[in-house]
Amino acid sequence: MPLRPAPSPPTPSGCTGAARRARTLVAAVLAAAAALPLAACQNAGGERDAAGPRTVAAPSPTAGAHPRDRNACTPDMLRFHAGAEPHRDRRMLLTVTNIADRTCTFAAQPYPLLHFGDRLPDPLPPLPYSRPRTPVVLPPDGTAYAEVLTAAAPGGPGGRSAPASTTEKASQFGIALTARTTPAQVGVDGHAPIRVDPGTAAVTYWQPGPPAPGRW
Repeated sequence: MPLRPAPSPPTPSGCTGAARRARTLVAAVLAAAAALPLAACQNAGGERDAAGPRTVAAPSPTAGAHPRDRNACTPDMLRFHAGAEPHRDRRMLLTVTNIADRTCTFAAQPYPLLHFGDRLPDPLPPLPYSRPRTPVVLPPDGTAYAEVLTAAAPGGPGGRSAPASTTEKASQFGIALTARTTPAQVGVDGHAPIRVDPGTAAVTYWQPGPPAPGRW
């Protein structure tokens, strides 16, 4: 009687299922790994980028303050002087000299912000027709000028005058070069105190030279 090979032992059904699941898991992992390079080469619209992965540029640094602000004159660079103008009623001349070793400009704030007393919390308004064509630039030792109209002349603009009852005596005043800063106090030389009418007083823009008499 011929000999027959002994039958191989049966494989447990549990082992067969585990091997099948393992093979499926390995195939899924390989497929996911193969898809990653393709996803990296696609742009935001889902299309493949022929140039390969793109490099995102870092945002450029801000340029900082505007040049006119970086070069602005500051109180610590300046020396102020104020005094009533001889033989001119209701006029006071304000001068400012650059005592620093670098040039500065009044481009950011082209007229002084002057504060007189408690009745006038806001600075004096500027005279629009006194604005120079270009902002004043102060080199070292350079001087700029501003004329203060402490009160309107009788029969002046709008027919207004400055009765003595509305004027205030001032021997000093506050000056700021930019808004929202604490004004520096400047004393008035000469025949102090001067009389200032808060309702009609005004100031010229900074001027590169002394104002001509009667110009404003």
